[in-house]
Amino acid sequence: MYDLVIRNGLLITAEGALDADLGISDAQIAALGLGLHGKRFIDAAGCYVIPGGVDPHVHLQMPLAGLVSTDSFRSGSVAAACGGTTTFIDFVTPGAGEPLLAALAARKAEAQGEVAIDFGLHMTVPTWHATEEQRLLEVPEVVAAGCATFKMYQAYDGVMLDDVALLRALAAVADAGGRVVLHSETGPVIDVLRADALAEGHIEPIWHEYTRPAQLEATAIHRAAELADLTGCPLFIFHVGCAESIAEIVAAHDRGIDIHGETCPQYLLLSAEEHLGGAQGALFICAPPLRDPEDQEALWRALANDELQVVSTDHCPWTRAEKTRRDFAQVPGGVPGIEARLSLVHHFGVNRGLLSLERWVQVCSTNAASWMGLTTKGRLAPGYDADVVIFDPAREKTISPATLHEAAGWTPYNGFSVFGWPRTVLLRGQMIVENEEYIGAPGDGRFVKREA
Repeated sequence: MYDLVIRNGLLITAEGALDADLGISDAQIAALGLGLHGKRFIDAAGCYVIPGGVDPHVHLQMPLAGLVSTDSFRSGSVAAACGGTTTFIDFVTPGAGEPLLAALAARKAEAQGEVAIDFGLHMTVPTWHATEEQRLLEVPEVVAAGCATFKMYQAYDGVMLDDVALLRALAAVADAGGRVVLHSETGPVIDVLRADALAEGHIEPIWHEYTRPAQLEATAIHRAAELADLTGCPLFIFHVGCAESIAEIVAAHDRGIDIHGETCPQYLLLSAEEHLGGAQGALFICAPPLRDPEDQEALWRALANDELQVVSTDHCPWTRAEKTRRDFAQVPGGVPGIEARLSLVHHFGVNRGLLSLERWVQVCSTNAASWMGLTTKGRLAPGYDADVVIFDPAREKTISPATLHEAAGWTPYNGFSVFGWPRTVLLRGQMIVENEEYIGAPGDGRFVKREA
């Protein structure tokens, strides 16, 4: 007798579809089979039963140049839950000279007691960190504390690593048994292009895309892949947005380099033309920038062909007022998207025949859990956490700020109509969303230690 049985649904796993019941006991999945008996039942007739979504790339209450990203740990995690995501990974950014374990503890304390779903953290390796031998010696302690992935940048003052610093940092992480997640753009050249454009009086949002050419994203990936190969460090490229970058990842993989990549809904569904809408165009500034429709097609193909493995959101929300600046270079980068990810990928991927149902589950849950070391997440299998979504593929919904729980007050997907939305969401066997309504409580979520 199981604590709870979900019956009459179609179970979608990373391996395929299965007509079966799902038995849950003691916060874990206990069995998949027919005719399971439980103390309680949930009828999932007409719905898919899938593992809870895993979003490995979000920025909640992130400080940036005197601002803080609009979604708090509370509001952002509630929005994620309502969209079928049950685990996210955010970031720790240590201050100058701050011990890494102290920074990790402080960031965990911000989230604990607030989050609606489970979470992990990436440790950022800023410029000063990579040049201080003592900080790199702390890397094994961070891995042992359950923070097995390290964020590095090839752009942005204060966090950008040149190739020598990147090599050292990759080596330190590899030696500790960790992994690296990377923002790949050739920052110094972008800085020059941006300064030249501003000097010539180009301040419109479209110049954000013009001054960040796709080649500078792709060549940064090429250099990083070679350095990762030299050090033996597994490498995961964040927010891939163009065909040129896909080609570099595929070529590196074909050379035997341990490299994987993700893209995001904004790169799959939006283009640089969004920047041409006057002041409205500034809302869509993110980095790397939005590209062309041809790049969108290449990204969908790459997901289907396992050339990219994950869809994250890079959820980094700002209000309209915060995105309103004199010129494109002053606009805080990032767009909201933590809630609609599962449904957008289902509608525009599965419903259009670009992705299979099992591939949808892989790119939105299983693959991220596996690569990021979430050993009890992302699968409908005995022994895994009972993070389960009952997803109604026939539910039609028009996305708008009024239909979402995000705090930014706008969405880049405003007016998008989708078929398919989460109806019920369980976190470790506890119902936190019922009939599309959040019924959980802040603090339901826990910090999850991850193993590389």
